[in-house]
Amino acid sequence: MVIFITGASHTGKTLLAQKFLEKYRFPYLSIDHLKMGLIRSGYTDLTPEDDGALTGYLWPVVREMAKTAVENRQNLVIEGCYIPFDWQKDFPEGYLRDIRYICLAMTENYIRTHFADIKAHARAIEQRGDDSWCTLENTLAENAAFRAGCARYGLPCRLIDREYRVEAEI
Repeated sequence: MVIFITGASHTGKTLLAQKFLEKYRFPYLSIDHLKMGLIRSGYTDLTPEDDGALTGYLWPVVREMAKTAVENRQNLVIEGCYIPFDWQKDFPEGYLRDIRYICLAMTENYIRTHFADIKAHARAIEQRGDDSWCTLENTLAENAAFRAGCARYGLPCRLIDREYRVEAEI
């Protein structure tokens, strides 16, 4: 089984992937690690700020890794924000049976009420560098975009509304 975990920044994608590792022993791949490996090795001229272009650049590689895991009957969690909302079109029906999609997004109310907590927990799993770009306005906009994308494509979205509680459930 392949589990895609996507969502806005600071929603706990990596934390949820870690929970899948601990609960089910499913290994996970951080698309951010793939991104930085390709950037630092010089395989692309894209930068970490080129989010729109990075989805198009990374998705073909991630998609084929997911197909390989399904074909080999291997469990794999793939987490990151570079999973397009129309991802299902890239998989034959037989593959879709073995793929789960999880999008994490926070409500406007949650963000406005807990923004200090969101920033404080940014390093729950990984040691982030400077995240001064993570402002209230940016966080609101990014989460709204993920909620809208899920709604537009009929995808499930795990909304974080009253309290932060995201569990690894298949």
